[in-house]
Amino acid sequence: MTSAPLVSIRDLRVAFHGLPALRGIDLDVAPGEAVGLVGESGCGKSVTWLAALGLLPATATITGSVTLDGTELLGAAPAVLDRVRGGRVAMIFQDPASALNPVKRVGVQVAEALRLHRGLDGGAADAEVLRLFDQVGIPDARRRVHIYPHEMSGGQNQRVMIAMALAGQPELLVADEPTTALDATIQAQILDLLRRLQQETGMALVLISHDLGVVAEMCRRVCVMYAGRIVEQAPSDTLFADPRHPYTRGLLAALPDMVGPRRRLEAIAGGVPEPWNMPPGCAFAPRCASAIAACDAAIPVFHPVAPGHDAACIRLDAMVPE
Repeated sequence: MTSAPLVSIRDLRVAFHGLPALRGIDLDVAPGEAVGLVGESGCGKSVTWLAALGLLPATATITGSVTLDGTELLGAAPAVLDRVRGGRVAMIFQDPASALNPVKRVGVQVAEALRLHRGLDGGAADAEVLRLFDQVGIPDARRRVHIYPHEMSGGQNQRVMIAMALAGQPELLVADEPTTALDATIQAQILDLLRRLQQETGMALVLISHDLGVVAEMCRRVCVMYAGRIVEQAPSDTLFADPRHPYTRGLLAALPDMVGPRRRLEAIAGGVPEPWNMPPGCAFAPRCASAIAACDAAIPVFHPVAPGHDAACIRLDAMVPE
């Protein structure tokens, strides 16, 4: 990256009741950058950002460093985190029905975010709510600000969540599976909206997803996570053209081809290991067709493949392009 990172995460580790969920995450996000986090459920994608923003329960043990423009967030005072969360860094979740308050009108909920993060109240807040609703493409905004979440579709509720996230004028938006609960047509609309908003506002975007196609379309850089670690990172074009970690290759092989003859999808055998049953050495080795005895000896470190492209695998020599 050419500019200093907006957010810098170093050796972030999270454990619940002594069981590891994150095992050393290093990640930088530059101003205005779009970064994708991909991997199966249980790999630690959401936990990474919940930990970074201080949103995990007290049962979590968190170590490492998370800085925002050089200011440490881990262990920061609640007043500092309150200014950051929803202000400089906003997060939207995959299920807006559970994230919105069902007994408050949607306009009131967005107005609360404006009051907390920008000090707007009264007529100024009402006008800004309407502007935000228009910005995120909610039709008939003057009427819809007065209705409840259950009176809106899933796609419209997700737009309300995006409006609420934009209320604090964030420098970074973390979108956690923002289209999972939506049908394909609405998914495309929400993704187009996020892309347009990023271009208009200049904010950075972290897109958490298990959908590699979505990440390829939205993000310029991709980090692949497995069992609480990043195992490969590269510019998106490079990653999809030349994946080197066997887990990344497995994810791509499981995607259907949109052109050419039909073929049987190649599933990855097994599942992500549970925190209490983590294998020695490389966590992916039990599922990897290229594993050798040395894979069990130690957790693999990153090895450079090309500028900006790194993979944590000791068998990169066997992972040359096919």
